[in-house]
Amino acid sequence: MKFSENWLRELVSIDADRETLSHGLTMAGLEVEELTVLGESLDGVVVGEIVEAVRHPEADRLQICQVSIGQSEPLQIVCGAPNARVGLKAPLATVGTQLSPDFKIRPAKLRGVESFGMLCSAKELGLDEDASGLFELPADAPVGTPISDYLQLPDACFELKLTPNRSDCLGLYGLAHDVAALFGGEVRKPGAMAVAATSEARRTISLQAGKDAPRYLGRVIEGIDATAATPLWMAERLRRSGLRPISAVVDVTNYVMLELGQPMHAYDNATVQGDIVVRHGADGEPLKLLNGAEARLGNQFVVVADQAQALGVGGIIGGEASKVTDATRDVFLEAAHFIPSAIMGRARKLGLHTDASHRFERGVDPWLPDRAIERATELLLQIVGGRPGPVVSAEIEQGSSLPQPILLRRARLARVLGISVADAEVARIFATLGMKVETLEQGWTITAPSSRFDIEREEDLIEEVARIYGYDRIPTHAPSGQLQVAVEPEAKIGELALREQWAARGYYEAVNLAFVSAELLQRWGLAKPWVELANPLSADLGVMRPSLLPGLIDALHHNQARQQARVRLFELGRVFAAPAVEGEAPLEAPSFAAVVSGSAALEQWGLAGRPIDFYDLKGDLDACLNWGGEPQRWTLDTAGLPSWLHPGRSARLLHDGKAVGVIGALHPQLSRELDLTGEVYVLEANLAALTGRRLPQARPIPRYPSVRRDLALDFPEATAWAQIDALLRERLGERLVELRLFDCYRGQGVEAGRKSLAMGLILQDTSRTLTDDDADHCVREAVTALEQTCKAKWRG
Repeated sequence: MKFSENWLRELVSIDADRETLSHGLTMAGLEVEELTVLGESLDGVVVGEIVEAVRHPEADRLQICQVSIGQSEPLQIVCGAPNARVGLKAPLATVGTQLSPDFKIRPAKLRGVESFGMLCSAKELGLDEDASGLFELPADAPVGTPISDYLQLPDACFELKLTPNRSDCLGLYGLAHDVAALFGGEVRKPGAMAVAATSEARRTISLQAGKDAPRYLGRVIEGIDATAATPLWMAERLRRSGLRPISAVVDVTNYVMLELGQPMHAYDNATVQGDIVVRHGADGEPLKLLNGAEARLGNQFVVVADQAQALGVGGIIGGEASKVTDATRDVFLEAAHFIPSAIMGRARKLGLHTDASHRFERGVDPWLPDRAIERATELLLQIVGGRPGPVVSAEIEQGSSLPQPILLRRARLARVLGISVADAEVARIFATLGMKVETLEQGWTITAPSSRFDIEREEDLIEEVARIYGYDRIPTHAPSGQLQVAVEPEAKIGELALREQWAARGYYEAVNLAFVSAELLQRWGLAKPWVELANPLSADLGVMRPSLLPGLIDALHHNQARQQARVRLFELGRVFAAPAVEGEAPLEAPSFAAVVSGSAALEQWGLAGRPIDFYDLKGDLDACLNWGGEPQRWTLDTAGLPSWLHPGRSARLLHDGKAVGVIGALHPQLSRELDLTGEVYVLEANLAALTGRRLPQARPIPRYPSVRRDLALDFPEATAWAQIDALLRERLGERLVELRLFDCYRGQGVEAGRKSLAMGLILQDTSRTLTDDDADHCVREAVTALEQTCKAKWRG
């Protein structure tokens, strides 16, 4: 938002200087992004008129001009501007003028001809970037008048970086209320409230776009002079606000937009056929825009049309066929309201960003068109003349859209701000901001104007008080009190430590979105009910993940598609499940998952390459479980595996007999559907179980030696080592300090359907040295237990 400082000060009277104004706006949340001072050192620059111009005898592009500045004799100026001509009035910098710190006007000779001053362009005066020619002044500009007086200089161009919620400040009148509240000024309403109709000309308006365009006002003005020049004061205000003057009618609509914040448009009434229809565009509907581009519209656009064709894109840009030209004699003036959702993104689809779309996307006061059309009519009658017809209004009932009163409690205000603001100051702030204030015993009820979309609740009112009262006037207090440091339980492995452990084993941590697509979960065969989102970010992110593995596998596929043959990933995150009772909050639990594929080890010369297998991933898991100090509480079970796992290379993870996760190969069919390369092994476990740790206990070093006995027995193929381990530890008790499996054999000498396991029993007693008899007794106990329970056969 760019504006002229002088224009703002015309709307609100304040005593603050430029620097104070800039600082106050920024501190109130209306950040001044750029401040450009205009015409600060133009002493000696006056209005000059070229009374004679002849070609320079030594240069084709130079003219010798005689310029009158109201003195007895004109000044001789050598000028190379292409628009220098007899009768032109332009700024003249006289001898001695200091236009900039390093540029002072002195008498000079140009190709042998003396010159006593310089005719100036807008750029040379520091008023604009236009250096294509002399700055042409109106024909009625008084010759000899200081240019500072004539152009109301010095001035400054402010550029604000507004947040999207302050669309009311995209008009100077809205901004003036904030300035008045900040510095104690009074806001002046620009223009008359209404202009009486002197013509019967009118057009009927039909609203067919529903809630996208709920209000539309139009007025015909007959008999205008479209060739009339835009007044200098208006042209300069537009130029200093970043808009280049075009024509009187267009300049008036732009001026009202900058002044009030209401975008407007004017149509050549002679090009409009029949009634005005505000509707949605048809698919592929053509329209040539004002910028010359050919657009193909669709149902997502709001179109202003007549009975024959589209005239413009509502809230964005008008059409070429209905634009106002010098031949226009009657205009149809438009002031409408379009809701933000009907405009958002539409200008970008057309490759545009217009001042109108910028405002409508952020929200414009729905009741502002009434005032804007009257203000524009007033200005047009002053500049181009004409006879205005009645204002025709069309409106769709949208229910009560007027702002509702909000209670602001005095105690709540003091508690949030930490200070007490005087009641009179609070009432003044809201009244100056254009809000209706009613004082109550406990505080105030505040009704915001319809332009303040950002005022919805009590907290918004408290923010307004803090913003205008001054954040720098609110003291800063350090928090007091005692802070209790949280102590991590010793019987738990920290998540950071767990991450470091897996990273040390060559895994990379992944962080995926907690949202997945329902189609992906169906492909995995993960059972419903899922936790579905009411307002997902996109259609493929509509379900809260019930498992970490779909996201990790997607990351693995992403890496494989980029020539990463060996991938090892892990993730810690929360998974979600639907509640058991409808209406309750979804269930969520911390989980850990890992995926691996490719070779077992990095490529090297000293080790033969082989693909990763089940036991590589299980070895990494075992290292983690051993780190927790209680690996004996973990067992594997092949019953009840999910369908997305390989039935012969997978197992459930049991912790104290309770299923807490799975480990194994991804099912080959699912791998093919997900376009994965090679075998993929996965692991997922409940994080709480995985981070459990046995508290360390100090024990004396054993004084007595240990004894080892090796056994070799045949077992049925289905017998699990975990069952053997648990049975022997139960039978032999504390004397069995370690059990080692060092061989597994199938083949000649062993019955089909059976396997031979060789194991070492490490026996030790803390009170005495074990004898051979003791060791033999333990062996017999072990063999008997295995024969009775596991159907083992002792091989000797």
